[in-house]
Amino acid sequence: MKIYSWNVNGLRAVSKKGFFEFVSYENPDILCIQETKLQLETLSEELKNIKEYYSYFSFAERKGYSGVATYTKKKPVSIKHGIGIEKFDKEGRILITEFNEFILFNIYFPNGQKDEERLNYKLEFYDALFEYLDKLKIEDKKIIICGDYNIAHREIDIKNAKANEKISGFLPIERKLIDKFISKGYVDTFRSIHREEIKYSWWSYRFKARERNAGWRIDYFLVTENLLENVKEADILNDVMGSDHCPVSILLDI
Repeated sequence: MKIYSWNVNGLRAVSKKGFFEFVSYENPDILCIQETKLQLETLSEELKNIKEYYSYFSFAERKGYSGVATYTKKKPVSIKHGIGIEKFDKEGRILITEFNEFILFNIYFPNGQKDEERLNYKLEFYDALFEYLDKLKIEDKKIIICGDYNIAHREIDIKNAKANEKISGFLPIERKLIDKFISKGYVDTFRSIHREEIKYSWWSYRFKARERNAGWRIDYFLVTENLLENVKEADILNDVMGSDHCPVSILLDI
């Protein structure tokens, strides 16, 4: 089973930049999209009904903002939009699809760079998610959490660590959130397989950052330890263009 995650920075925009060709070529079993920037009334039939896929969307109340989508060849057992907390759910950042084999969280985590209020919102979002996930962990559920985490975990995950240590996305308080995931029994799939490989998933549009590969690794697949043996590969698809992020993926034997 191939599962992909991609922050497309606007689903309508990327649909004009090779998105359908990407889906056809990579042929994912499940594709999780972040930052769709869509509302129900702006969702085209072309994007809703991709051949062979069921599609599910979480929309933000604010127009042209946030939003996630999950395309899957296998119909989920259940679908949930959010975690039951209004101030987080209204931004359309979480889509939970449950399958017989695992529960898949498709999440567009908040960006804290705007101001202190948004940084606090980001920290609160993570804390609320931990609380939600802890209840599933008690039941020994197999869980996959993919998406744009908006955090580079370690110095290997960012081009200029020293220059960014006071920038949201690489603040110590944020990096500890990934540590907290790991302490709770989640595994960073890419880093577990490619321990020393330097590869990024996001580049600023400024200063020709992608051309210079001055990037950040902020898109992840985290899985519970009880699912790790099923993960056969994890990848970052640097060659795929169309967004300021590139897709990330895992291959499961399941």
